Amino acid sequence: MRTKLVAAMVTLLAVAFLVVGVTTVVTLNNALYDRIDSQLRSAAGRVPTNDDQQTNCAMPRHNEFPLGQAIGTVSVRVCDGRITNADILVEKGQQEPDLTPFTSTFLGVPGGAAPRTYDLGELGPYRMVGHTKPDGAVLITGLPLAETQQTLYLLVAVIAGVTVLALISVGFAGAFIVRRTLAPLSRIASTATRVSQLRLDRGEVELAQRVADPDTDPRTEVGQVGAALNRMLDHVGSALESRHASEMQVRQFVADASHELRTPLAAIRGYAELSRRSREPVPPELAHMLRRVESEAQRMTALVEDLLLLARIDAGRKLAHGPVDLSMLVVDAVSDAHAAGPKHLWQLDLPEEPVIVTGDKTRLHQVIANLLANARTHTPEGTSVTVGVTTQGERATLTVTDTGPGIPAELLPTIFERFARGDSSRSRQDGSTGLGLAIVQAVVTAQGGTIAVDSAPGRTEFTVRLPLNKNMAQS
Repeated sequence: MRTKLVAAMVTLLAVAFLVVGVTTVVTLNNALYDRIDSQLRSAAGRVPTNDDQQTNCAMPRHNEFPLGQAIGTVSVRVCDGRITNADILVEKGQQEPDLTPFTSTFLGVPGGAAPRTYDLGELGPYRMVGHTKPDGAVLITGLPLAETQQTLYLLVAVIAGVTVLALISVGFAGAFIVRRTLAPLSRIASTATRVSQLRLDRGEVELAQRVADPDTDPRTEVGQVGAALNRMLDHVGSALESRHASEMQVRQFVADASHELRTPLAAIRGYAELSRRSREPVPPELAHMLRRVESEAQRMTALVEDLLLLARIDAGRKLAHGPVDLSMLVVDAVSDAHAAGPKHLWQLDLPEEPVIVTGDKTRLHQVIANLLANARTHTPEGTSVTVGVTTQGERATLTVTDTGPGIPAELLPTIFERFARGDSSRSRQDGSTGLGLAIVQAVVTAQGGTIAVDSAPGRTEFTVRLPLNKNMAQS
């Protein structure tokens, strides 16, 4: 906007200078030419007295210029289509130039017409007029235009120079003035930029950024913008506080409910196991129902534990940070996955040296186990699952790649959300809470890492990046 304002200012000034300059030059040009024409008519009337008394065009005439004629004045007499006299007034001692080459030009000057401009070659432009005498001769008088044109050229140069200097000065001065005038708007934009860089989607947000009071003057347009931005930030801050309070209530409820449910679920599982160990015979139908109760209690216990873990991470509870052998965790997790899914093809792609990362060993094991369980649950038997570990810079990269049917494109944007489930193309055989990948993302993020997924039919790859242990990174 500053550039546009300065450009508009300079353009308008240039147009104004152009109009004034053209008007001045045209006016002066007309005035100078009118003055020369007046001098030309006056000079044409100054002829020797005996010239007016002649009645024979061919008789010899007086060859001297009358007094008061300007240096460079041309006097030519044309009689019966031929030139009888052709003289030019020069300073005393100077040689009179030859006018013979311009005979055709002189013969073309009509008598009694208005003054016109003619080019006399090296003598330059001349303003000439023809005056018919009583004897029929045409007396042509001409005045040089060199000084007049030099005056006009000088005026054009002066106007152009002044215009250029003025435009440059106005450009710099305008840029300074516009920059200073719009400085409050820049400060408002800086405030809006700082707000845009805040993470507003989760957690407690301290929206303390505001436009300074000097930039909220309602008497100015910029001040009105600043005041409106402050009001908007006040509303947004209030909404964020309300949202955070609501989230905290929900998280606290989930945490409390999960904690409280652990005891009755443990009791249900205990009584179910105890009933199966009873010495008294139990009818087969009742035994089946007790096994189902125990199985669902176990599943619900896992769901409660997952919800409690997510609630604790959401509440900002710090996880353990220590050196963890990621390679060994992968080996153990793949071994467990092979036991749970022996009909899948499990493969390892590990470096020769162990990869040590910084994090919580238990939670990182849970991350790997969840990814492998996701691959085993949502792919058919015989699918190849490859787990790889590499290092790059200060990061370790864990990849879990399967050759299954892939994740539906419409599910990819929400794959890490809680209770997200795939469609029939990735149907599960075992019970799933829909929290596995949500826990993976929450744990990885809490450990300072990132997770991404890339999926197409025949290949799905989850990529987890974790910070390397500082000692390993330095080595």
